[in-house]
Amino acid sequence: MSGTPPGLFITGTDTGVGKTYVAGLIARALCEQSRRVGVYKPVATGCHAQQGRLVSDDAVALWQAAGQPAELARVCPQCFRAPLAPPLAASAEGRAVDRDLLRRGLDYWAERSDVLIVEGVGGLLTPLAEEDYVADLAAQVGFPLIIVTRNVLGTINQTLQTLHVAGTYGGGLKVAGVVLNDADPAIAATDMSVASNSQELRRRCRVPLLAHVPWKASAFSTAVDWASLASCGR
Repeated sequence: MSGTPPGLFITGTDTGVGKTYVAGLIARALCEQSRRVGVYKPVATGCHAQQGRLVSDDAVALWQAAGQPAELARVCPQCFRAPLAPPLAASAEGRAVDRDLLRRGLDYWAERSDVLIVEGVGGLLTPLAEEDYVADLAAQVGFPLIIVTRNVLGTINQTLQTLHVAGTYGGGLKVAGVVLNDADPAIAATDMSVASNSQELRRRCRVPLLAHVPWKASAFSTAVDWASLASCGR
């Protein structure tokens, strides 16, 4: 998108894999380099009422991670109550997702940021509006993808499927790499795959495994040049 600063598009292999958590860690890492970080989640569902308006917990987490830049309402301009795919959640309220606003909402941050972090909903083929999937917005924004996957049994299949979609959708989306996010220790205690998933992803993925995030880590355990990865999409 012309006139837009460099950025990263955070997507996942599924819902609930830790996209917002990882996006927040990336935003903090960039803020620590004295960069102005814009954070944008174009639409959110499963929101709750607060002082007369719907608020997304994910949007709040992103905003706080980026140092509370500008207005919280601009982080996620479209919020819906039902925990469903956005077009269904909007329909439950007698509304529709504003396709133009999905894209136009990014302009506010483009003028105020050195680096932009955009977080999608669910995975690349999650419906974003009646005529759009998350992959459509990712393609139009043009930022390299960071694919977040959860360290549980099944992550290899889900990650490779997501990479396949990214590589073929609309002529192909650029992928910067994969981040493996540890699951709740209670789950990990009975899941033998958690010990080998990292190695298997490195061996089987055509893109790098950028980081392996321990449960509730406050920072990445290995250094990643997120700013350079963002600039690769320019």
